[in-house]
Amino acid sequence: MIQITDIQKLGVGLAGFGISLLILGVLLLFDKGLLAIGNILFISGLACVIGIQRTLRFFFQVQKIKATACFFGGIVIVLLGWPLIGMIFEFYGFILLFSGFFPVAVNFLRRVPILGTFLNLPIISGIIERFAGDAHRTMV
Repeated sequence: MIQITDIQKLGVGLAGFGISLLILGVLLLFDKGLLAIGNILFISGLACVIGIQRTLRFFFQVQKIKATACFFGGIVIVLLGWPLIGMIFEFYGFILLFSGFFPVAVNFLRRVPILGTFLNLPIISGIIERFAGDAHRTMV
């Protein structure tokens, strides 16, 4: 069994709370305060979960520099007061950064009892396959 430290538990809470504030900020018509706090909490939670050194290695890989620039550029634009444009950049960077994790996440969610039944419906399954891609492809 994997041991989870208290810092990692705190990181999961911070990242979850950050994502919640980001969703709430978008629902409240791109409230820049909620979006800024949500971004800061998400990044700090990610650093607590996987460690600062691994977080820096993840974001600053040579092949992910465009994605990292879009993601952090979007955060800076949100902090400067242009939340809609910043969130567009941030979302694009997020998709580029974390696209390798989507097939794994979809396969995990398909094994969840009630959600898996919903995701395996023919129409939903086709949409999810196009969005997540093939789980067996080689990630470069």
